[in-house]
Amino acid sequence: MMRAYLVVLFLILSFSQAFSQDIQYSQFYANPFYLNPALAGSTGQTRLGVNFRNQWPALDQSFVAYTAYADHFSEKYNSGFGIVVSGARESFTQSKTNEIGLVYSYRLRLGEKRFLHVGAQGSFLSRDVLFDEIILGTQLDIDKGVIVGEPGIGFTGDSQVRAADLNAGLLYYEDKFWFGFSAFHLLEPQISYLEINSNKLPIKYSFQGGVRFNLAPGNINDYFNNTDQERSLALAFNYKSQGAFDQLDIGAEFYFEPLILGFWYRGLPTKYNLPNNESLIGLVGIELESGLDFGYSFDYSISKLGQQVSGGAHELSVRYVFSSKDPRKKYYPPLPSFRY
Repeated sequence: MMRAYLVVLFLILSFSQAFSQDIQYSQFYANPFYLNPALAGSTGQTRLGVNFRNQWPALDQSFVAYTAYADHFSEKYNSGFGIVVSGARESFTQSKTNEIGLVYSYRLRLGEKRFLHVGAQGSFLSRDVLFDEIILGTQLDIDKGVIVGEPGIGFTGDSQVRAADLNAGLLYYEDKFWFGFSAFHLLEPQISYLEINSNKLPIKYSFQGGVRFNLAPGNINDYFNNTDQERSLALAFNYKSQGAFDQLDIGAEFYFEPLILGFWYRGLPTKYNLPNNESLIGLVGIELESGLDFGYSFDYSISKLGQQVSGGAHELSVRYVFSSKDPRKKYYPPLPSFRY
């Protein structure tokens, strides 16, 4: 019975944290607007993508998140245009959050191989919850390990929250390294269901960057001739700070065309000395000649929750880039950043 109490208490705490902070994705370069709106149009072409994340699958209750996006780069306006739809659902309280946003970026050329992207995203947010399913901490009898009273007791607020939001970002890159800064929730939208202006979503700041090292190329035999096979190693970081929490992701990605292998460590002691060793992340991806990419990653939990209890997290990504064969099209050097 005590184990059941602990699981219920953990779900309550995780629900509170999930809706006061952003969803965490592991393949953030395959989820570009989650990382930085300045990445709109960064392929120089037209791109479609979807992401899906299943958090803590070993628990009885599910927590899933998804993103779908599309963007296009216009040579005429030297700008990227995009649209993104994202959401998350948590079965314990049958709660959900959804967002739809429009993204714009401008690409400024600073030199032959130096570029600066400036981007912004305007969004509309919706949050819904069924109060009948919520259990308060005051309803838990710790001594007996039971729940006292019916779920939903003590809640009198609205079950829906609607708000506008704004994100912005910068991205600088050369042929071998990149650095970006992004800020999310600049309008600090209301997230409390109980009182007006009692609890707002804090601004999230993110610093990301890295360097790519080109390795000796290999050869691909297509039965008619040999073509160069790109081989490279990239090292990167992504630091995030939101409210009382901060976190650092450090990773490496090996590209052995068409295969991608990646590894991340997520965790950083916070300024409030809270435990923040979260997970080790392994990734595998493949890029097809058709422009279709697939990625899969698994988060192995190293937090106090533990891998056996949580089951870690599974994440999938699919992208398609429409390639232009027009010889008049002016191509820019590709970003040296992680592919996933």
